[in-house]
Amino acid sequence: MNYIDDSALKIAQFLLQIKAVELKPHKPFTWAAGWKSPIYCDNRKILSYPKVRNFVRQEFVRTIDANFGKPDVIAGVATGGIAIGVLIAQEMGLPFVYVRPEPKAHGRGKQIEGVLEKGQSVIVIEDLISTGASSSKAIKALKDEGAIVKGMVAVFTYGFDVSKKNLMRDAQCPFYTLSNYNTLLQQALKNNYISEKDLEILENWNEDPENWGNENTN
Repeated sequence: MNYIDDSALKIAQFLLQIKAVELKPHKPFTWAAGWKSPIYCDNRKILSYPKVRNFVRQEFVRTIDANFGKPDVIAGVATGGIAIGVLIAQEMGLPFVYVRPEPKAHGRGKQIEGVLEKGQSVIVIEDLISTGASSSKAIKALKDEGAIVKGMVAVFTYGFDVSKKNLMRDAQCPFYTLSNYNTLLQQALKNNYISEKDLEILENWNEDPENWGNENTN
């Protein structure tokens, strides 16, 4: 197993330990989109644990250096990518901006907060990739301001096909994540967070999350 796989497993273990990720295959959550889901992810909890926070920050920096090189600016996607993005920018000695979901409805109507010059290269930071829709909007906003978006890095992804379509095809933005759904399930099973039966339910959900329902948890 290579270094990247080891790191992804370690981050998955951290997410499970601090309950940033909760797995409830028999009592699913309901997402804002209305989807039933056996998993809920809140990576903002990372910020409350210095050991985890420091490890995640360093993995972001390593991933950026290895795949994109040093950009001119780090951009966090509001709200989950703001605090993590600031930590990364501080570690790399870079300016930081953040991108709102929509332009402000008052004042100067800005969508990007901070100083961003045309032609500057940017790495976008996200805490979580689900459908990739919010990330794609942020990338478009940055490009509309004249930024050169080199890529995006996130803590975690569910690995949905729609996210790859939104980011790679539509936004034309290469992206990497520090860990992912399949790695998380592997770690959860290994450490007895879930059973083999639970694993089957969780894998079935990931294949068709929009249409997965309570009947799958019986």
